[in-house]
Amino acid sequence: MPIQLLWGNDSAALERAIQAVIDKDVDPCWASVNVSRLDGSESGQARQALEEASTPPFGGGARVVLLQRSPFCNACPSELAERFEGALDGIPDSTHLLLCNPAKPDGRLRTTKALMKRVKAGAASERSFKLPAVWDGAGQRQLVERTADDLKLKLEPAAVDALIDAIGSDSARLTMELQKLALHAESSGEVRISAKAVETLISGLSTNALQVGDALLAGDPGQAIALLDALIDAGEPALRVVATLTGQIRGWLWVLLLEQQGERDVAVIAKAAGIGNPKRIYVMRKQLQGRSPQRCLNLLGRLLDVEAAVKRGAQPGDAFRDGLLG
Repeated sequence: MPIQLLWGNDSAALERAIQAVIDKDVDPCWASVNVSRLDGSESGQARQALEEASTPPFGGGARVVLLQRSPFCNACPSELAERFEGALDGIPDSTHLLLCNPAKPDGRLRTTKALMKRVKAGAASERSFKLPAVWDGAGQRQLVERTADDLKLKLEPAAVDALIDAIGSDSARLTMELQKLALHAESSGEVRISAKAVETLISGLSTNALQVGDALLAGDPGQAIALLDALIDAGEPALRVVATLTGQIRGWLWVLLLEQQGERDVAVIAKAAGIGNPKRIYVMRKQLQGRSPQRCLNLLGRLLDVEAAVKRGAQPGDAFRDGLLG
């Protein structure tokens, strides 16, 4: 289609989609003149993208005009919006205008409305590339499986779990490691990538502060300290970890207190707890079965001790050990 709207924070998947369009439709002999990569955050390059998109390709194949950080569906000035709307009908079928932005298109803008009208009519397309949240296990599984499909690789079910444990939601690293695993499988004559290969070739453990919180909630401070050591060794600021844990545990506390009062509406609970996605409440309810609000209050008190120690100059590892194990 002449216009494709590509958005989301999964930059690795988005780049694969862009490259797929180029590989499919652009004649390699004419790629140097028929592929333009522009940056919408640079003055004048959004306007240049419209001008180039209205020009038919040279030689054979199609033309691709890629506009990263496109302003057309996110904070588009009125003058540029008029140029955009005026250019829509002048883009030839042999040209692809790829509008990319990490942010979701702003549906209130006239340019977005004009583009969505064309999407509904089949004259344009929209695709989203969103990374799953760190708490979204099902989303992380879908990310691994989708990336493997894009790379035309087959994974054993246990290999999917091993990749989630090792990489989490790091899409760029996931792509790189899958390519490495594919070479290993090919050289070994394996049809599918195994969990053993993942454990052998990929080092490290995907760790984030929310996993630390899960360990604390489960009453496993030793695991929490091990995860904290990995975070600190990776350069994560101690106070940022404290802030993330505090927000996570406060959310749990709100859910527990509201459910004690008989509140069942997940939208109401999410709003009170400051949680943007109400669907997360279902996950939290499973985590919190059998837990009491007092458990969360105790954890918050311990985190206050950790924060105070760090601000007084204690080493982060010592502060977390003294605060969480003391």
